[in-house]
Amino acid sequence: MLPINNMNTSTLALEKKITKKTTRIKGSDAVLQCLIAEGVTTIFGYPGGAIMPIYDALYHYQDKLNHILTRHEQGAVHAAQGMARVTGKAGVCFATSGPGATNLITGIADAQIDSTPLVCITGQVPSHLLGTDAFQETDVMGISMPVTKWNYQVTRAEEIPYAIARAFYIANTGRPGPVLIDITKDAQFAEFDFTYDKCEKIRSYHPYPEALPLDLEAAANLINEAKKPYILVGQGVQLSGAENELIRFAEKTGIPMAATLMGLSGIPTSHPLYVGYLGMHGNYGPNIKTNECDVLIAIGMRFDDRVTGDLDRYAKQAKVIHIEIDPSEIDKNVKTTVAINSDAKQALLGLLPLVNVSTHKDWIDEFHQCDKIEHDKVIDAELYPDSGEIKMAEVINRISEVTNGDAIVVTDVGQHQMVANRYYKFRKSLSCITSGGLGTMGFALPAAMGAKVGQPERTVIAVIGDGGFQMTIQELGTIRQSDLAVKILILNNNFLGMVRQWQQLFFEKRYSFTELDNPDFQMITRGYGIKAQKVEKRENLDQAIHDWLHSEGPALLEVVVEQEGNVFPMVPSGASVAEIRLD
Repeated sequence: MLPINNMNTSTLALEKKITKKTTRIKGSDAVLQCLIAEGVTTIFGYPGGAIMPIYDALYHYQDKLNHILTRHEQGAVHAAQGMARVTGKAGVCFATSGPGATNLITGIADAQIDSTPLVCITGQVPSHLLGTDAFQETDVMGISMPVTKWNYQVTRAEEIPYAIARAFYIANTGRPGPVLIDITKDAQFAEFDFTYDKCEKIRSYHPYPEALPLDLEAAANLINEAKKPYILVGQGVQLSGAENELIRFAEKTGIPMAATLMGLSGIPTSHPLYVGYLGMHGNYGPNIKTNECDVLIAIGMRFDDRVTGDLDRYAKQAKVIHIEIDPSEIDKNVKTTVAINSDAKQALLGLLPLVNVSTHKDWIDEFHQCDKIEHDKVIDAELYPDSGEIKMAEVINRISEVTNGDAIVVTDVGQHQMVANRYYKFRKSLSCITSGGLGTMGFALPAAMGAKVGQPERTVIAVIGDGGFQMTIQELGTIRQSDLAVKILILNNNFLGMVRQWQQLFFEKRYSFTELDNPDFQMITRGYGIKAQKVEKRENLDQAIHDWLHSEGPALLEVVVEQEGNVFPMVPSGASVAEIRLD
Protein backbone atom coordinates (compact mmCIF):
# COMPACT_ATOMS: atom_id res chain seq x y z
CA MET A 1 0.00 0.00 0.00
CA LEU A 2 1.09 3.55 -0.60
CA PRO A 3 2.18 5.26 2.62
CA ILE A 4 0.12 8.32 3.46
CA ASN A 5 1.17 10.58 6.29
CA ASN A 6 -1.20 12.26 8.71
CA MET A 7 -1.57 15.98 8.23
CA ASN A 8 -1.40 18.04 11.42
CA THR A 9 -4.01 20.46 12.66
CA SER A 10 -2.07 23.50 11.41
CA THR A 11 -2.42 22.10 7.90
CA LEU A 12 -6.09 21.63 8.63
CA ALA A 13 -6.40 25.28 9.59
CA LEU A 14 -4.64 26.44 6.45
CA GLU A 15 -6.81 24.24 4.24
CA LYS A 16 -10.14 25.16 5.84
CA LYS A 17 -12.36 27.09 3.50
CA ILE A 18 -14.29 30.02 4.98
CA THR A 19 -16.34 30.89 1.95
CA LYS A 20 -18.97 28.20 2.50
CA LYS A 21 -21.91 28.65 4.83
CA THR A 22 -21.45 26.83 8.12
CA THR A 23 -23.86 25.23 10.57
CA ARG A 24 -23.27 24.94 14.30
CA ILE A 25 -23.59 21.23 15.17
CA LYS A 26 -22.10 18.59 17.45
CA GLY A 27 -19.27 16.34 16.32
CA SER A 28 -21.59 13.33 16.46
CA ASP A 29 -23.99 14.94 14.00
CA ALA A 30 -21.06 15.98 11.82
CA VAL A 31 -19.96 12.36 11.45
CA LEU A 32 -23.36 11.37 10.09
CA GLN A 33 -23.69 14.40 7.84
CA CYS A 34 -20.26 13.66 6.37
CA LEU A 35 -21.35 10.09 5.62
CA ILE A 36 -24.54 11.30 3.95
CA ALA A 37 -22.50 13.75 1.84
CA GLU A 38 -20.34 10.80 0.72
CA GLY A 39 -23.41 8.90 -0.47
CA VAL A 40 -23.43 6.36 2.35
CA THR A 41 -26.80 4.66 2.81
CA THR A 42 -25.98 1.73 5.11
CA ILE A 43 -23.79 1.36 8.19
CA PHE A 44 -22.99 -1.90 9.96
CA GLY A 45 -22.13 -1.59 13.61
CA TYR A 46 -22.36 -2.30 17.30
CA PRO A 47 -22.81 0.45 19.91
CA GLY A 48 -20.87 1.01 23.11
CA GLY A 49 -19.89 3.67 25.59
CA ALA A 50 -17.21 5.52 23.63
CA ILE A 51 -19.29 5.79 20.46
CA MET A 52 -22.62 6.41 22.20
CA PRO A 53 -22.90 10.09 21.17
CA ILE A 54 -22.78 9.06 17.50
CA TYR A 55 -25.43 6.41 18.11
CA ASP A 56 -27.57 8.97 19.93
CA ALA A 57 -27.32 11.27 16.92
CA LEU A 58 -28.06 8.34 14.59
CA TYR A 59 -31.49 8.06 16.24
CA HIS A 60 -32.46 11.25 14.40
CA TYR A 61 -31.06 10.15 11.00
CA GLN A 62 -32.93 6.87 10.54
CA ASP A 63 -34.72 8.26 7.49
CA LYS A 64 -31.39 8.86 5.75
CA LEU A 65 -29.08 6.18 7.10
CA ASN A 66 -29.86 2.49 7.45
CA HIS A 67 -27.95 1.08 10.41
CA ILE A 68 -27.75 -2.70 10.66
CA LEU A 69 -27.04 -4.01 14.15
CA THR A 70 -24.72 -6.99 13.87
CA ARG A 71 -24.12 -9.43 16.69
CA HIS A 72 -20.35 -8.92 16.81
CA GLU A 73 -18.01 -6.23 15.52
CA GLN A 74 -16.26 -8.78 13.29
CA GLY A 75 -19.67 -9.36 11.71
CA ALA A 76 -19.96 -5.61 11.07
CA VAL A 77 -16.63 -5.28 9.31
CA HIS A 78 -17.14 -8.42 7.18
CA ALA A 79 -20.62 -7.18 6.23
CA ALA A 80 -19.10 -3.85 5.19
CA GLN A 81 -16.59 -5.81 3.11
CA GLY A 82 -19.34 -7.78 1.40
CA MET A 83 -21.21 -4.61 0.52
CA ALA A 84 -18.05 -2.96 -0.78
CA ARG A 85 -17.14 -5.96 -2.93
CA VAL A 86 -20.46 -5.99 -4.80
CA THR A 87 -20.88 -2.21 -5.14
CA GLY A 88 -17.30 -1.03 -5.68
CA LYS A 89 -17.80 1.66 -3.01
CA ALA A 90 -16.37 1.87 0.48
CA GLY A 91 -18.29 -0.08 3.10
CA VAL A 92 -18.82 1.60 6.46
CA CYS A 93 -18.82 0.16 9.97
CA PHE A 94 -18.97 1.51 13.53
CA ALA A 95 -17.48 0.10 16.72
CA THR A 96 -16.77 1.35 20.20
CA SER A 97 -13.36 1.63 21.84
CA GLY A 98 -11.22 -1.15 23.28
CA PRO A 99 -12.58 -4.61 22.45
CA GLY A 100 -15.05 -3.13 19.97
CA ALA A 101 -12.21 -1.65 17.95
CA THR A 102 -9.94 -4.69 18.28
CA ASN A 103 -12.76 -6.95 17.10
CA LEU A 104 -12.62 -5.08 13.78
CA ILE A 105 -8.97 -5.84 13.18
CA THR A 106 -9.35 -9.24 11.50
CA GLY A 107 -11.78 -7.80 8.94
CA ILE A 108 -9.59 -4.74 8.39
CA ALA A 109 -6.54 -6.96 7.76
CA ASP A 110 -8.65 -9.07 5.40
CA ALA A 111 -9.75 -5.95 3.53
CA GLN A 112 -6.22 -4.66 3.19
CA ILE A 113 -4.75 -7.73 1.56
CA ASP A 114 -7.83 -8.19 -0.68
CA SER A 115 -7.95 -4.49 -1.69
CA THR A 116 -11.42 -3.80 -0.30
CA PRO A 117 -12.37 -0.17 0.42
CA LEU A 118 -13.62 0.36 3.98
CA VAL A 119 -14.19 3.32 6.26
CA CYS A 120 -14.16 2.10 9.86
CA ILE A 121 -15.17 4.59 12.54
CA THR A 122 -14.40 3.80 16.15
CA GLY A 123 -15.22 5.65 19.33
CA GLN A 124 -12.43 6.42 21.77
CA VAL A 125 -12.21 7.48 25.42
CA PRO A 126 -12.20 11.25 26.07
CA SER A 127 -8.99 12.91 24.96
CA HIS A 128 -7.90 13.82 28.50
CA LEU A 129 -7.90 10.09 29.35
CA LEU A 130 -5.76 8.98 26.42
CA GLY A 131 -2.76 7.05 27.65
CA THR A 132 -4.17 6.47 31.15
CA ASP A 133 -5.40 2.90 30.59
CA ALA A 134 -8.95 4.10 31.06
CA PHE A 135 -11.86 1.68 30.83
CA GLN A 136 -12.04 0.20 27.32
CA GLU A 137 -9.05 2.23 26.15
CA THR A 138 -6.62 0.66 23.74
CA ASP A 139 -4.16 2.04 21.23
CA VAL A 140 -6.28 1.36 18.15
CA MET A 141 -4.04 3.63 16.09
CA GLY A 142 -0.96 1.57 16.83
CA ILE A 143 -2.83 -1.72 16.43
CA SER A 144 -4.48 -0.79 13.14
CA MET A 145 -1.57 1.00 11.49
CA PRO A 146 -0.01 -2.14 9.90
CA VAL A 147 -3.35 -3.23 8.39
CA THR A 148 -4.83 0.05 7.16
CA LYS A 149 -4.14 2.21 4.17
CA TRP A 150 -4.49 5.25 6.44
CA ASN A 151 -5.66 5.95 9.95
CA TYR A 152 -6.36 9.14 11.89
CA GLN A 153 -7.31 9.97 15.46
CA VAL A 154 -9.74 12.85 15.91
CA THR A 155 -9.45 14.69 19.22
CA ARG A 156 -11.29 17.90 18.22
CA ALA A 157 -14.69 18.13 16.57
CA GLU A 158 -13.31 20.51 13.94
CA GLU A 159 -11.17 17.69 12.54
CA ILE A 160 -14.10 15.40 11.70
CA PRO A 161 -14.90 16.70 8.18
CA TYR A 162 -11.21 16.77 7.31
CA ALA A 163 -10.66 13.19 8.47
CA ILE A 164 -13.76 11.63 6.93
CA ALA A 165 -13.35 13.37 3.56
CA ARG A 166 -9.82 12.04 3.26
CA ALA A 167 -10.85 8.64 4.54
CA PHE A 168 -13.28 8.11 1.68
CA TYR A 169 -10.89 9.49 -0.91
CA ILE A 170 -8.04 7.29 0.22
CA ALA A 171 -10.16 4.16 0.67
CA ASN A 172 -11.74 4.36 -2.79
CA THR A 173 -8.84 5.51 -4.96
CA GLY A 174 -5.76 3.78 -6.34
CA ARG A 175 -5.46 0.31 -4.92
CA PRO A 176 -8.52 0.36 -2.63
CA GLY A 177 -8.16 -0.46 1.02
CA PRO A 178 -9.40 0.07 4.57
CA VAL A 179 -9.03 3.27 6.59
CA LEU A 180 -9.83 3.82 10.25
CA ILE A 181 -10.99 7.02 11.95
CA ASP A 182 -10.81 6.99 15.74
CA ILE A 183 -12.88 9.75 17.39
CA THR A 184 -12.63 10.66 21.07
CA LYS A 185 -15.86 10.95 23.02
CA ASP A 186 -15.36 14.64 23.81
CA ALA A 187 -14.91 15.40 20.09
CA GLN A 188 -18.26 13.72 19.47
CA PHE A 189 -19.97 15.91 22.09
CA ALA A 190 -18.32 19.22 21.16
CA GLU A 191 -19.98 21.78 18.90
CA PHE A 192 -18.31 23.52 15.96
CA ASP A 193 -19.11 25.39 12.77
CA PHE A 194 -19.66 22.57 10.28
CA THR A 195 -19.04 22.61 6.56
CA TYR A 196 -18.06 19.74 4.30
CA ASP A 197 -15.95 19.52 1.17
CA LYS A 198 -15.25 16.21 -0.47
CA CYS A 199 -11.58 15.45 -0.86
CA GLU A 200 -10.45 15.38 -4.47
CA LYS A 201 -6.69 15.55 -4.10
CA ILE A 202 -3.94 15.01 -1.55
CA ARG A 203 -0.62 16.57 -2.45
CA SER A 204 1.61 13.63 -1.53
CA TYR A 205 -0.73 10.92 -2.77
CA HIS A 206 -0.92 9.96 -6.44
CA PRO A 207 -3.40 7.09 -6.70
CA TYR A 208 -3.53 6.71 -10.49
CA PRO A 209 -0.08 6.42 -12.06
CA GLU A 210 -0.17 6.77 -15.84
CA ALA A 211 1.07 4.00 -18.07
CA LEU A 212 4.20 5.15 -19.89
CA PRO A 213 4.03 4.98 -23.71
CA LEU A 214 7.43 3.27 -23.88
CA ASP A 215 6.24 0.54 -21.49
CA LEU A 216 3.05 0.01 -23.49
CA GLU A 217 5.04 -0.25 -26.73
CA ALA A 218 7.51 -2.71 -25.19
CA ALA A 219 4.66 -4.87 -23.88
CA ALA A 220 2.84 -4.78 -27.21
CA ASN A 221 6.00 -5.87 -29.06
CA LEU A 222 6.38 -8.88 -26.75
CA ILE A 223 2.71 -9.79 -27.20
CA ASN A 224 2.85 -9.46 -30.99
CA GLU A 225 5.92 -11.72 -31.20
CA ALA A 226 4.65 -14.35 -28.76
CA LYS A 227 3.81 -17.89 -29.81
CA LYS A 228 2.33 -18.98 -26.49
CA PRO A 229 1.09 -15.88 -24.69
CA TYR A 230 -1.00 -16.28 -21.56
CA ILE A 231 -3.16 -13.81 -19.58
CA LEU A 232 -3.54 -14.09 -15.81
CA VAL A 233 -6.52 -12.10 -14.57
CA GLY A 234 -6.58 -10.73 -11.04
CA GLN A 235 -9.13 -8.72 -9.06
CA GLY A 236 -7.63 -5.48 -10.38
CA VAL A 237 -9.65 -5.98 -13.57
CA GLN A 238 -12.92 -5.76 -11.63
CA LEU A 239 -11.70 -3.02 -9.30
CA SER A 240 -10.90 -0.80 -12.29
CA GLY A 241 -14.04 -1.75 -14.23
CA ALA A 242 -11.90 -3.15 -17.05
CA GLU A 243 -13.94 -6.27 -17.81
CA ASN A 244 -14.98 -5.11 -21.31
CA GLU A 245 -11.49 -3.88 -22.15
CA LEU A 246 -10.04 -7.23 -21.10
CA ILE A 247 -12.45 -9.15 -23.33
CA ARG A 248 -11.69 -6.85 -26.28
CA PHE A 249 -7.95 -7.28 -25.71
CA ALA A 250 -8.14 -11.06 -25.42
CA GLU A 251 -10.43 -11.45 -28.44
CA LYS A 252 -8.24 -9.23 -30.61
CA THR A 253 -5.04 -11.07 -29.69
CA GLY A 254 -6.57 -14.55 -29.32
CA ILE A 255 -4.79 -15.09 -26.00
CA PRO A 256 -6.13 -17.59 -23.43
CA MET A 257 -7.11 -16.22 -20.01
CA ALA A 258 -7.03 -17.76 -16.55
CA ALA A 259 -8.25 -16.14 -13.32
CA THR A 260 -6.88 -16.01 -9.80
CA LEU A 261 -9.22 -16.73 -6.90
CA MET A 262 -9.89 -13.02 -6.47
CA GLY A 263 -10.16 -12.54 -10.22
CA LEU A 264 -13.00 -15.07 -10.62
CA SER A 265 -16.22 -13.76 -12.19
CA GLY A 266 -14.31 -10.97 -13.97
CA ILE A 267 -14.57 -13.16 -17.08
CA PRO A 268 -17.68 -15.24 -17.84
CA THR A 269 -16.77 -18.88 -17.25
CA SER A 270 -18.29 -19.74 -20.62
CA HIS A 271 -16.05 -17.41 -22.65
CA PRO A 272 -14.17 -19.45 -25.29
CA LEU A 273 -10.83 -17.89 -24.32
CA TYR A 274 -11.31 -18.57 -20.62
CA VAL A 275 -9.25 -21.62 -19.69
CA GLY A 276 -9.88 -21.86 -15.97
CA TYR A 277 -8.87 -21.08 -12.44
CA LEU A 278 -5.31 -20.60 -11.16
CA GLY A 279 -3.82 -21.61 -7.88
CA MET A 280 -3.27 -24.38 -5.37
CA HIS A 281 -6.65 -26.01 -6.08
CA GLY A 282 -7.17 -24.50 -9.50
CA ASN A 283 -7.51 -26.26 -12.82
CA TYR A 284 -4.84 -28.55 -14.21
CA GLY A 285 -4.18 -26.76 -17.51
CA PRO A 286 -3.89 -23.18 -16.18
CA ASN A 287 -1.28 -24.28 -13.66
CA ILE A 288 0.73 -26.58 -15.94
CA LYS A 289 0.81 -24.12 -18.84
CA THR A 290 2.17 -21.34 -16.66
CA ASN A 291 5.52 -23.06 -16.96
CA GLU A 292 5.18 -23.49 -20.74
CA CYS A 293 4.06 -20.08 -21.99
CA ASP A 294 6.55 -17.69 -23.60
CA VAL A 295 4.88 -14.41 -22.57
CA LEU A 296 2.98 -14.11 -19.29
CA ILE A 297 0.65 -11.11 -19.01
CA ALA A 298 -0.43 -10.58 -15.41
CA ILE A 299 -3.21 -8.01 -14.97
CA GLY A 300 -4.17 -6.63 -11.56
CA MET A 301 -2.74 -9.42 -9.39
CA ARG A 302 -0.14 -9.92 -6.67
CA PHE A 303 1.69 -13.14 -7.63
CA ASP A 304 0.95 -14.57 -4.19
CA ASP A 305 2.27 -17.97 -3.16
CA ARG A 306 -1.03 -19.79 -3.83
CA VAL A 307 -0.67 -18.84 -7.50
CA THR A 308 3.08 -19.24 -7.96
CA GLY A 309 3.98 -22.26 -5.88
CA ASP A 310 7.76 -22.49 -5.70
CA LEU A 311 8.98 -19.11 -6.96
CA ASP A 312 12.35 -20.53 -7.99
CA ARG A 313 10.54 -22.70 -10.55
CA TYR A 314 7.75 -20.34 -11.58
CA ALA A 315 7.48 -19.31 -15.25
CA LYS A 316 11.26 -19.07 -15.66
CA GLN A 317 10.89 -19.62 -19.42
CA ALA A 318 8.51 -16.68 -19.87
CA LYS A 319 8.89 -12.99 -20.45
CA VAL A 320 6.64 -11.37 -17.86
CA ILE A 321 4.43 -8.33 -18.40
CA HIS A 322 2.94 -7.11 -15.12
CA ILE A 323 0.11 -4.55 -15.17
CA GLU A 324 -0.43 -3.40 -11.58
CA ILE A 325 -1.58 -0.16 -9.93
CA ASP A 326 0.36 -0.72 -6.70
CA PRO A 327 4.09 -0.20 -7.41
CA SER A 328 5.04 -2.17 -4.28
CA GLU A 329 3.68 -5.35 -5.90
CA ILE A 330 5.80 -5.01 -9.05
CA ASP A 331 8.97 -7.13 -8.93
CA LYS A 332 8.13 -8.13 -5.35
CA ASN A 333 7.78 -11.85 -6.05
CA VAL A 334 8.13 -12.34 -9.81
CA LYS A 335 10.65 -10.28 -11.77
CA THR A 336 9.16 -8.56 -14.78
CA THR A 337 10.40 -8.02 -18.31
CA VAL A 338 8.02 -5.09 -18.74
CA ALA A 339 6.24 -3.43 -15.84
CA ILE A 340 3.22 -1.21 -16.44
CA ASN A 341 2.44 0.69 -13.25
CA SER A 342 -1.14 1.61 -14.01
CA ASP A 343 -4.78 0.94 -13.46
CA ALA A 344 -5.80 -2.14 -15.48
CA LYS A 345 -8.38 -0.27 -17.54
CA GLN A 346 -5.99 2.47 -18.58
CA ALA A 347 -3.27 -0.03 -19.47
CA LEU A 348 -5.58 -2.19 -21.58
CA LEU A 349 -6.96 0.85 -23.39
CA GLY A 350 -3.38 1.86 -24.14
CA LEU A 351 -2.44 -1.61 -25.39
CA LEU A 352 -5.50 -2.23 -27.57
CA PRO A 353 -4.42 -0.15 -30.58
CA LEU A 354 -0.84 -1.46 -30.37
CA VAL A 355 -1.47 -5.22 -30.47
CA ASN A 356 -2.04 -7.25 -33.61
CA VAL A 357 -5.09 -9.30 -34.49
CA SER A 358 -4.08 -12.88 -33.92
CA THR A 359 -5.16 -16.40 -33.00
CA HIS A 360 -3.40 -19.06 -31.01
CA LYS A 361 -5.51 -22.11 -31.76
CA ASP A 362 -2.80 -24.74 -31.28
CA TRP A 363 -1.78 -23.21 -27.97
CA ILE A 364 -5.38 -23.08 -26.71
CA ASP A 365 -5.85 -26.70 -27.81
CA GLU A 366 -3.10 -27.63 -25.36
CA PHE A 367 -5.28 -26.27 -22.55
CA HIS A 368 -8.24 -28.27 -23.83
CA GLN A 369 -6.13 -31.44 -23.78
CA CYS A 370 -5.35 -30.71 -20.13
CA ASP A 371 -9.06 -30.16 -19.51
CA LYS A 372 -9.78 -33.66 -20.78
CA ILE A 373 -7.17 -35.15 -18.46
CA GLU A 374 -8.62 -33.27 -15.49
CA HIS A 375 -12.17 -34.21 -16.45
CA ASP A 376 -11.36 -37.90 -16.73
CA LYS A 377 -9.29 -38.12 -13.54
CA VAL A 378 -11.12 -35.66 -11.26
CA ILE A 379 -14.17 -33.76 -12.48
CA ASP A 380 -16.41 -36.51 -13.82
CA ALA A 381 -16.36 -38.48 -10.57
CA GLU A 382 -16.90 -35.30 -8.51
CA LEU A 383 -19.85 -33.99 -10.48
CA TYR A 384 -21.64 -37.19 -11.43
CA PRO A 385 -21.19 -39.84 -8.76
CA ASP A 386 -23.71 -42.64 -8.95
CA SER A 387 -23.26 -43.98 -5.43
CA GLY A 388 -21.69 -43.26 -2.08
CA GLU A 389 -21.85 -40.09 -0.03
CA ILE A 390 -22.89 -36.75 -1.52
CA LYS A 391 -19.94 -34.77 -2.86
CA MET A 392 -19.48 -31.03 -2.44
CA ALA A 393 -18.88 -30.57 -6.15
CA GLU A 394 -22.17 -32.08 -7.24
CA VAL A 395 -24.04 -29.78 -4.85
CA ILE A 396 -22.32 -26.68 -6.24
CA ASN A 397 -22.84 -27.87 -9.81
CA ARG A 398 -26.57 -28.31 -9.27
CA ILE A 399 -26.85 -24.87 -7.67
CA SER A 400 -24.94 -23.34 -10.58
CA GLU A 401 -27.36 -24.96 -13.02
CA VAL A 402 -30.48 -23.90 -11.12
CA THR A 403 -29.29 -20.28 -10.75
CA ASN A 404 -27.91 -20.19 -14.32
CA GLY A 405 -24.64 -18.81 -12.95
CA ASP A 406 -26.30 -15.50 -12.04
CA ALA A 407 -26.01 -15.60 -8.25
CA ILE A 408 -23.53 -13.80 -6.03
CA VAL A 409 -21.59 -16.59 -4.34
CA VAL A 410 -19.99 -15.69 -1.01
CA THR A 411 -17.68 -18.38 0.30
CA ASP A 412 -16.02 -19.02 3.61
CA VAL A 413 -12.56 -20.61 3.80
CA GLY A 414 -11.73 -24.26 3.36
CA GLN A 415 -12.55 -27.15 1.04
CA HIS A 416 -16.00 -25.80 0.27
CA GLN A 417 -14.40 -22.51 -0.84
CA MET A 418 -12.17 -24.23 -3.37
CA VAL A 419 -14.99 -26.45 -4.62
CA ALA A 420 -17.48 -23.59 -4.96
CA ASN A 421 -15.03 -21.47 -6.91
CA ARG A 422 -14.00 -24.40 -9.11
CA TYR A 423 -17.48 -25.52 -10.07
CA TYR A 424 -19.78 -22.50 -9.97
CA LYS A 425 -20.04 -21.11 -13.52
CA PHE A 426 -20.02 -17.34 -13.03
CA ARG A 427 -21.73 -15.22 -15.69
CA LYS A 428 -21.56 -11.75 -14.10
CA SER A 429 -18.73 -9.67 -12.70
CA LEU A 430 -18.47 -8.92 -8.95
CA SER A 431 -20.14 -12.24 -8.17
CA CYS A 432 -17.35 -14.19 -6.44
CA ILE A 433 -16.93 -12.85 -2.92
CA THR A 434 -14.38 -14.65 -0.79
CA SER A 435 -11.55 -14.13 1.66
CA GLY A 436 -8.50 -14.57 -0.53
CA GLY A 437 -5.24 -13.37 0.94
CA LEU A 438 -5.98 -13.66 4.66
CA GLY A 439 -8.17 -16.76 4.45
CA THR A 440 -10.55 -15.72 7.22
CA MET A 441 -12.89 -18.41 8.50
CA GLY A 442 -16.19 -16.87 9.57
CA PHE A 443 -16.12 -14.44 6.65
CA ALA A 444 -19.01 -15.78 4.57
CA LEU A 445 -22.13 -15.33 6.68
CA PRO A 446 -21.65 -11.63 7.53
CA ALA A 447 -20.13 -10.84 4.11
CA ALA A 448 -23.22 -12.35 2.47
CA MET A 449 -25.37 -10.01 4.57
CA GLY A 450 -23.46 -7.04 3.20
CA ALA A 451 -23.61 -8.37 -0.34
CA LYS A 452 -27.40 -8.71 -0.08
CA VAL A 453 -27.73 -5.15 1.19
CA GLY A 454 -25.52 -3.91 -1.65
CA GLN A 455 -27.31 -5.91 -4.37
CA PRO A 456 -30.80 -6.63 -2.98
CA GLU A 457 -32.23 -7.74 -6.34
CA ARG A 458 -29.69 -10.52 -6.85
CA THR A 459 -29.65 -13.99 -5.31
CA VAL A 460 -26.91 -14.14 -2.67
CA ILE A 461 -25.67 -17.57 -1.62
CA ALA A 462 -23.36 -18.07 1.35
CA VAL A 463 -21.37 -21.31 0.97
CA ILE A 464 -19.98 -22.31 4.36
CA GLY A 465 -18.36 -25.27 6.05
CA ASP A 466 -19.56 -26.59 9.37
CA GLY A 467 -16.43 -25.20 11.04
CA GLY A 468 -16.51 -21.67 9.65
CA PHE A 469 -20.26 -21.40 10.20
CA GLN A 470 -19.78 -21.68 13.94
CA MET A 471 -17.35 -18.75 14.00
CA THR A 472 -20.00 -16.18 13.09
CA ILE A 473 -23.21 -18.20 13.55
CA GLN A 474 -24.66 -15.43 15.72
CA GLU A 475 -25.17 -13.29 12.62
CA LEU A 476 -28.24 -15.39 11.92
CA GLY A 477 -29.81 -12.96 14.37
CA THR A 478 -28.83 -10.01 12.19
CA ILE A 479 -30.16 -11.74 9.08
CA ARG A 480 -33.52 -12.35 10.76
CA GLN A 481 -33.85 -8.92 12.40
CA SER A 482 -32.91 -7.09 9.20
CA ASP A 483 -34.88 -9.51 7.00
CA LEU A 484 -31.97 -10.20 4.65
CA ALA A 485 -32.91 -12.91 2.16
CA VAL A 486 -29.55 -14.66 2.20
CA LYS A 487 -29.51 -18.30 1.09
CA ILE A 488 -27.13 -20.18 3.39
CA LEU A 489 -25.56 -23.47 2.32
CA ILE A 490 -23.70 -25.56 4.90
CA LEU A 491 -21.57 -28.32 3.40
CA ASN A 492 -21.21 -30.45 6.49
CA ASN A 493 -18.48 -33.10 6.65
CA ASN A 494 -18.00 -32.97 10.46
CA PHE A 495 -14.39 -32.00 9.91
CA LEU A 496 -12.19 -28.98 9.49
CA GLY A 497 -11.92 -30.35 5.98
CA MET A 498 -8.95 -28.57 4.48
CA VAL A 499 -6.76 -29.11 7.53
CA ARG A 500 -7.86 -32.76 7.61
CA GLN A 501 -6.91 -33.12 3.92
CA TRP A 502 -3.41 -31.90 4.65
CA GLN A 503 -3.18 -34.18 7.67
CA GLN A 504 -4.18 -37.10 5.48
CA LEU A 505 -1.78 -36.34 2.65
CA PHE A 506 1.24 -35.02 4.51
CA PHE A 507 0.91 -36.03 8.18
CA GLU A 508 0.14 -39.77 7.87
CA LYS A 509 -3.56 -39.33 8.72
CA ARG A 510 -2.92 -37.94 12.17
CA TYR A 511 -6.25 -36.14 12.48
CA SER A 512 -5.15 -33.90 15.29
CA PHE A 513 -8.08 -31.81 16.54
CA THR A 514 -9.90 -31.52 13.22
CA GLU A 515 -12.97 -33.67 13.85
CA LEU A 516 -16.05 -31.70 14.88
CA ASP A 517 -18.87 -32.78 17.16
CA ASN A 518 -21.41 -30.41 15.64
CA PRO A 519 -24.65 -29.09 17.12
CA ASP A 520 -28.05 -29.38 15.48
CA PHE A 521 -27.75 -26.61 12.88
CA GLN A 522 -31.42 -26.99 11.96
CA MET A 523 -32.60 -26.37 15.50
CA ILE A 524 -30.27 -23.38 15.94
CA THR A 525 -31.35 -21.82 12.66
CA ARG A 526 -35.05 -22.28 13.40
CA GLY A 527 -34.39 -20.82 16.84
CA TYR A 528 -33.44 -17.62 15.05
CA GLY A 529 -36.68 -17.76 13.08
CA ILE A 530 -35.09 -18.81 9.78
CA LYS A 531 -36.29 -21.68 7.59
CA ALA A 532 -33.96 -24.68 7.54
CA GLN A 533 -33.77 -28.11 5.95
CA LYS A 534 -31.23 -30.93 5.88
CA VAL A 535 -30.29 -33.34 3.10
CA GLU A 536 -28.47 -36.61 3.72
CA LYS A 537 -29.50 -38.62 0.65
CA ARG A 538 -28.65 -37.84 -2.99
CA GLU A 539 -32.19 -38.53 -4.20
CA ASN A 540 -33.50 -35.65 -2.06
CA LEU A 541 -30.91 -33.10 -3.18
CA ASP A 542 -32.54 -31.57 -6.27
CA GLN A 543 -35.89 -30.90 -4.62
CA ALA A 544 -34.22 -29.45 -1.55
CA ILE A 545 -32.12 -27.07 -3.65
CA HIS A 546 -35.21 -25.94 -5.56
CA ASP A 547 -37.23 -25.31 -2.39
CA TRP A 548 -34.33 -23.53 -0.70
CA LEU A 549 -33.57 -21.17 -3.58
CA HIS A 550 -37.22 -20.37 -4.29
CA SER A 551 -38.29 -19.77 -0.71
CA GLU A 552 -39.08 -16.26 0.47
CA GLY A 553 -36.68 -14.57 2.85
CA PRO A 554 -33.55 -16.14 4.35
CA ALA A 555 -33.19 -19.90 4.32
CA LEU A 556 -30.59 -22.49 5.27
CA LEU A 557 -29.82 -25.75 3.52
CA GLU A 558 -27.50 -28.19 5.27
CA VAL A 559 -26.09 -30.95 3.08
CA VAL A 560 -24.24 -33.81 4.74
CA VAL A 561 -21.33 -34.51 2.39
CA GLU A 562 -18.50 -36.98 1.99
CA GLN A 563 -16.65 -37.01 5.30
CA GLU A 564 -13.13 -37.60 4.02
CA GLY A 565 -13.36 -36.20 0.52
CA ASN A 566 -10.36 -34.31 -0.86
CA VAL A 567 -10.11 -31.39 -3.26
CA PHE A 568 -8.04 -32.05 -6.35
CA PRO A 569 -6.14 -30.91 -8.36
CA MET A 570 -3.70 -29.68 -5.76
CA VAL A 571 -0.31 -28.00 -5.86
CA PRO A 572 1.41 -29.14 -2.64
CA SER A 573 2.99 -26.43 -0.53
CA GLY A 574 6.48 -25.63 -1.80
CA ALA A 575 5.98 -27.54 -5.06
CA SER A 576 6.18 -26.15 -8.57
CA VAL A 577 2.89 -25.42 -10.36
CA ALA A 578 4.04 -28.04 -12.87
CA GLU A 579 3.88 -30.65 -10.08
CA ILE A 580 0.15 -30.27 -9.58
CA ARG A 581 -1.47 -33.47 -8.30
CA LEU A 582 -4.64 -35.00 -9.69
CA ASP A 583 -4.97 -37.52 -6.87
